[in-house]
Amino acid sequence: MLYRKMGKSGDEVSILSFGCMRLPVIGEDPTKINEELAIPMLRNAIDAGVNYIDTAYPYHSTSFEVPGESEPFVGRALQDGYREKVKIATKLPPWLIESRDDMERILDHQLERLQTDCIDYYLLHALNKNFWAIMQQHGALDFLDQALAEGKIKRAGFSYHEGPELFQPIVDAYDWDFCQIQYNYLDEETQAGKAGLEYAAEQGLGVVVMEPLRGGNLAGNLPEEAEAVFAAAKVQRSHAEWALRWIWNDPRVTTVLSGMTEAAQAEENLKVATAAKAGSLTDDELARVDQVKQIYRSKQRVPCTKCGYCMPCPVGVKIPDNLSLYNEYYLFDSDSSRFLASALYNMTLPPEAKADQCTECGQCLEHCPQQIAIPDELKRVTETFTPPE
Repeated sequence: MLYRKMGKSGDEVSILSFGCMRLPVIGEDPTKINEELAIPMLRNAIDAGVNYIDTAYPYHSTSFEVPGESEPFVGRALQDGYREKVKIATKLPPWLIESRDDMERILDHQLERLQTDCIDYYLLHALNKNFWAIMQQHGALDFLDQALAEGKIKRAGFSYHEGPELFQPIVDAYDWDFCQIQYNYLDEETQAGKAGLEYAAEQGLGVVVMEPLRGGNLAGNLPEEAEAVFAAAKVQRSHAEWALRWIWNDPRVTTVLSGMTEAAQAEENLKVATAAKAGSLTDDELARVDQVKQIYRSKQRVPCTKCGYCMPCPVGVKIPDNLSLYNEYYLFDSDSSRFLASALYNMTLPPEAKADQCTECGQCLEHCPQQIAIPDELKRVTETFTPPE
């Protein structure tokens, strides 16, 4: 396992971190984590050198309004001496905060759920214009100072889900230890983007990267033209390895979160993390990634990562599934792929879950990290998959 320093804090952190948002579950219930699979997978990763574990208050819940099962899972999984081997990162949910007391209550609840007396890395979760305003209104920065002084947290940071204009003001507003941003070879200009990465590093912040595979999309089937670009490379790699190595090639990235749901995924990522040094990609390899990026950009209709932040929909529309199939319809330029996407849309989505059931209430808009105009896109989904009369 390779390690990098977490900015000015100097902490040595594994370049691969374990994200606990997409753990294996029993059936389709996100609250029923399959611990027989998940605990060995997490502990094997720790035994292999992973020392940064990321979770959040609502992960593995049916709604972002209620606490999920991820934090309690992490607390149980880190028993038997594993807690001492890792740094835990979790997050304060701004959308649940109406007072300073709420912040203190939730932090204390998280400490209890995680079975620890101190959270190593504590973030203000998913900051955008609205959530940053809430945090400022209720004195979140003073709250972080107090939590640090009391020893309830060791490092303070934030995760970011807004356009580039707000990132620098947030970085400048506090003596942060680290930040968490979405970054992958398709998202150099999305949200904080490359400019945000550079600015955070210049200010001495550690940089944690989320969505390195764009919700797994960069690890699956690529457009035929993109497959050909990677297949012609001198060194053969999986799609996931290409995406991860591209991020790790930048020395300003401290660690990359991977939401691993299968042991095989964890094994592959761990293997790559032993060799993916900064600056190790050749000019030819970087050029190939740029080629693939352009191919994707020409085909992707909606920048959805299937993170699930938009769910649940009040009327039952499965928003990520609709948008994913919509992207799939256009991602591969062939009649067979369009036929398959249409078939999956009609076979896998019940009538109440389809895009045409959207009432345009707008609830999903507040939580979408990508700032997608979801109701408008769902109209396009309906148009795409509605057969002509």
